[in-house]
Amino acid sequence: MKIKKILISQPAPADLEKSPYRNLINKHNVDLTFYKFFEVVGIPVSEFRKTRIHISEYSAIIFNSKNSIDHFFRMLKELRETVSEEMKYFCSTEAIALYLQNYIQYRKRKVFFGNQYFSDLLEVMSKHREEKFLFPCSDEKQTEYTKALDKAKFKYTKAPMYTSAPKDLTKFKLEEYDAIALFSPIGVRSLVKSFPNIKDRNIIIAAFGTSTHAALKEQGIKLTIAAPTQSAPSMAMAIENFIMGKEQDSVIASKGELVRHSVKNTIASTTKKAKPVIANKEIYKQRMEEKKAQAAARRAARAAERAKAEKEKAKAEAAAAAKVEKAKVEKTKVEKPKVTKAKVEKPKVEKTKVEKAKVAKTTTAKKPAAKSAKK
Repeated sequence: MKIKKILISQPAPADLEKSPYRNLINKHNVDLTFYKFFEVVGIPVSEFRKTRIHISEYSAIIFNSKNSIDHFFRMLKELRETVSEEMKYFCSTEAIALYLQNYIQYRKRKVFFGNQYFSDLLEVMSKHREEKFLFPCSDEKQTEYTKALDKAKFKYTKAPMYTSAPKDLTKFKLEEYDAIALFSPIGVRSLVKSFPNIKDRNIIIAAFGTSTHAALKEQGIKLTIAAPTQSAPSMAMAIENFIMGKEQDSVIASKGELVRHSVKNTIASTTKKAKPVIANKEIYKQRMEEKKAQAAARRAARAAERAKAEKEKAKAEAAAAAKVEKAKVEKTKVEKPKVTKAKVEKPKVEKTKVEKAKVAKTTTAKKPAAKSAKK
C-alpha cells in the first residue's frame, strides 16, 4: 500500500526543512498534516490548594517537560508565592533547562540537568539527597518518572498542576489519509473517542514507544509501523523504511522508557556535591569571563590590602621613631635645670669666701688690741 498522505498527532516542527520529516516530503513526495491530538489544561488553583502543598517549603524542583515549567510558574503567580534565589532546579534534559530562561535569570540560579535520559538526572540528584524535592507533573496516578523516583528511593512530593484532555478530531476525514502516526496513549484515546470504529477502517497505524503500542493493543487496533527500532530511531525514519519496503526490525525502548531499565545504575548518595552545569557555550563563555573578572578583582583587592598594610606599617614605624625622638628631647629638657642650679649656687660660695675674709680681718684687728692689753 502506497503512502501519500499522513496525519501526524504532533504540532508542526518550528523548521520543517531541518526536521526528520524533510526526506518524506522532498524525497517521497508525502503530504503531512500536523495536529496535536490532545491539549494540556492547567489544574485550577482552587483544586491545587486542596493538596496543601506550599511551594516555598521546598528547596529543589524537578522538571521533566516544558509543560511542567509553564504550569509551575503559572501556579506560583496565581498562588502569589515566591521562590528563594537558592532554589535548585533539576531538569531531565538540556533543552528543558534552557527553557527555564523564560521565567528566571538562568545564570544566577542553580540549574542541573541530565545528559539524555531521566536516569541521568537521577544520578545528578543522588548527590543532593538532602534537598526537599517537589515534582510538578500531570494528574496521572503513576508515570514512568514517578516509578523511577520511587525505585531510586528519593523523598519527593508529587504536585499535580496540569492534565491532558483529548481533542475533538471529527473535523478530519480519515478516508483522505493513508496513515496516522501516534506518539502517546492519550493520542490513542483521543483517536478512539472521535472515531470509535477506527479498528475497522483500512488505514495504516504508526506508533512510537512501547506504551503507545500497548494502548493500541488494549483498544484492539492493528499496529503496522512500530518505532523506534535499531534502524529507525525516529518516526520519520520508520515511515520511510516502510515506504521503501524495508523489513522492520525489532522495537527498542524509547528515551523515556529507558528510564526504568537504567535506574538500577543510579549512583548512590555521595558527600561530594555536583556543580551547576552550564547549559550552552554562550552562557559558559559569559560565566568564564565573569570568573576572570572576579579573580582580577580579588587580586586587585589583595594588592590594595598589601599596600595599605605596608603604608600603615611605615606610618607606625615613623610614629615610633618620632616618639623616641620626643623622649630624647624631653630627657634633655629635664637634665638642663641641674646645670643652671650649680651656676646659681656659685655666688653663694663666693659670698661665703667674702664672709670668711671679713671674719679673718676682724680677727687680725682684734689680736693687736689684745697684745696691748697684756703689756
